[in-house]
Amino acid sequence: MRTRSVGLALLLAVLPAIGGCNRAPDAADATTDTPSLEGEVESRAPRPEDTEVWEPVPPVVVPGRNGAPPSDAIVLFDGSDLSAWSAENGSAAGWRLEGGAMTVVPGAGNIRTRQGFGDLQLHIEWRTPAEVSGDGQGRGNSGIYFMERYEVQILDSYDNRTYSNGQAGAIYKQRIPLVNASRKPGEWQHYDVVFTAPRFGADGALVSPTSMTVLHNGVLIQNHVELRGPTSYIGEPPYDVHADRVPLLLQDHGNPVSYRNIWVREISGW
Repeated sequence: MRTRSVGLALLLAVLPAIGGCNRAPDAADATTDTPSLEGEVESRAPRPEDTEVWEPVPPVVVPGRNGAPPSDAIVLFDGSDLSAWSAENGSAAGWRLEGGAMTVVPGAGNIRTRQGFGDLQLHIEWRTPAEVSGDGQGRGNSGIYFMERYEVQILDSYDNRTYSNGQAGAIYKQRIPLVNASRKPGEWQHYDVVFTAPRFGADGALVSPTSMTVLHNGVLIQNHVELRGPTSYIGEPPYDVHADRVPLLLQDHGNPVSYRNIWVREISGW
């Protein structure tokens, strides 16, 4: 009986040692030998600098004040002369220059810039006659033609009803302005326009249409609208392939509309 008790005691003493060969690692071993899942997640966590882009650095442009051109603008009319403009046949522009403004001489014809443009930002100030004459489309009518074919309408639309896609700020006969932001006749007004020229493929097919954003007296009236084609008085306006850079044109519609402070910024990198 004593022998069995001794044997049992020895067995109980040995079992812990044998079991220790297969014991689970303690916390210290896990930290030393096996990477923790938490550590792996932390190493893959996004950082603010992952989405910081440092190049290219945008060039510095000094903005103008009160409608004055910024430092990178091309000034097309500052009130001093018409040297940047010509008649459509290339001769001297026949509009009247007076008081820092140029005014349509009815019958003298349209004028256009001597320089061609593609995508651009335009600032232009205009004034319809203070003495109201006519109504509808016959009252203070002119127009700004981008690339000589895509028109933003100039019209005395202050208390002067006409068809909505032909009033001031319309993309003529294509896009009605969101609101009528017109001032009274004889008061200076202004448009700020972002114009994107159409793109054509090598086969002459249209890749992307013309689009415009227009602000009238600081009020958004056309919000990145696409055009169906060039301005057409009658019928639908199909696109025609044209050069990448074409002059701006101001229209003689028979009314003595005045213009001043005209400048553009060419847009690249779109």
